[in-house]
Amino acid sequence: MNTSYTYRVAEQLFTISGDERYLMLAANMAPFRVPNESCDEQERRFAIALETVDALGEPTGYAHFFTDNAETDMPRIEVYRKDEGWLFRIAQVADAPLCCEIRVSKDFRQATLALLRDLNMYAVRFAIDNAAMLLFAFATAHCGVLEMHASVVVHEGKARLFLGHSGTGKSTHARQWLAEYHTAYLLNDDNPVLLVDADKRVWVYGTPWSGKTPCYRNERVPVAAIVQLRQAPENSIRELTPSQAYAYMLSSCSGLKVVHEAMDGLHATISQIVLGVPMKVLECLPDKASAQLCYEATK
Repeated sequence: MNTSYTYRVAEQLFTISGDERYLMLAANMAPFRVPNESCDEQERRFAIALETVDALGEPTGYAHFFTDNAETDMPRIEVYRKDEGWLFRIAQVADAPLCCEIRVSKDFRQATLALLRDLNMYAVRFAIDNAAMLLFAFATAHCGVLEMHASVVVHEGKARLFLGHSGTGKSTHARQWLAEYHTAYLLNDDNPVLLVDADKRVWVYGTPWSGKTPCYRNERVPVAAIVQLRQAPENSIRELTPSQAYAYMLSSCSGLKVVHEAMDGLHATISQIVLGVPMKVLECLPDKASAQLCYEATK
């Protein structure tokens, strides 16, 4: 039976419609679901319609734009475009066969997610998650919103975001906070969202997407600091210059940065965040002392 669900993530509304059996597989989305009548066409950022296909044909009529397959254990995303819109073809890891494709309108507001008919349940959820993450980043680039690659810990009512490339130790450092401060908790471990409100305050939101750590909290918390992590033989922390902070934020957020219109939106949001939130670099060991040092420098 086909149905439609509406979700609110970081104050942004979107809908996903299709076979209810597929939508129910995305249990991580459930905390963010709202009544369909709460969303009208003007408020909705994007809509995704699911369909099943026997095979994914060649991307006829599209020109290849680029392929993101820099990390072998991460999804491979092939990006194509034409005047009328975009095509994203996704594999679960860099050298795997394609499992789905997303046909997207030029303004990123309408999308069709084509799923191979023989996909297992894990692959269906993977496809829905990645379609929603991609569309969220692209459709909200002009809304004062940033989808980040970061781990977020909340302590004493304030959040710290930990940035760094895969393998840097974001999750490990977050666990050190949880071990050291018993009232601390994890808000998200991979894809939180930052939002700058009308009063220029910066908030971080939990999302349905949290990497390998199930953590799907539908809440927002004011940001105390954003910290770039580096592995080092000893612990030290220092302030970043605005230009350094901007570069780290740009490399850690999601979006079509090669598209001028999208980059303009990202630039405006990053600039506001850099000016409004303390930005640090923490060179650290994977120990509790690094969490203590970070807390003292950001409280």
